[in-house]
Amino acid sequence: MHTLASSFVLGYHGCDESIADKLLAGADFKESTNAYDWLGHGIYFWEANPLRGLEFANELKSNKRSAARISKPTVVGAAIDLGLCLDLSSSAGIEQIKIAHRRLIQISEKADFELPKNYSDGLRRNLDCAVIETLHQIRREAGEPPIDVVRGVFLEGGPIYPSAGFCEKTHTQICVRTPESIKGVFRVPKRHLSRA
Repeated sequence: MHTLASSFVLGYHGCDESIADKLLAGADFKESTNAYDWLGHGIYFWEANPLRGLEFANELKSNKRSAARISKPTVVGAAIDLGLCLDLSSSAGIEQIKIAHRRLIQISEKADFELPKNYSDGLRRNLDCAVIETLHQIRREAGEPPIDVVRGVFLEGGPIYPSAGFCEKTHTQICVRTPESIKGVFRVPKRHLSRA
């Protein structure tokens, strides 16, 4: 964990227009607590990528199995103070996750339960979520300060050209655990939502 990176980032949250209007009027963001959440439980944002936030809202609209009710996809921006950040692109962050994984294995063996699994679709990350939630529990039990934000880079989608190392939907995602880390919400200008 560290506070070595820049203190503030801009994050983008894909949602229905009605939700965006409420957030812009001062409503609180709703925490996600799905067992498959990539970065554990919290409020999810796409870092520096409003277009990907809008694409995600459109994907939710077209996914008939999604619990999200989106009729008019949109995206809302937020200024986020990283605070105490578990950055999964840093060596320190990766080491913390390794420790939590070992601890989760010990717990599962002692309690005789099967570890959650990540699914081959690359989207449902039940094991990753359980490991990150275990890290939060370890910190609580040790009396350490809570993590404010979890940040990770994800390679998603197919290659952008044959044999490319770059993927169509690669992104940095932020999971805000401490709602007070969201310092302001703003409407995203339409010009920021085009590929040009």
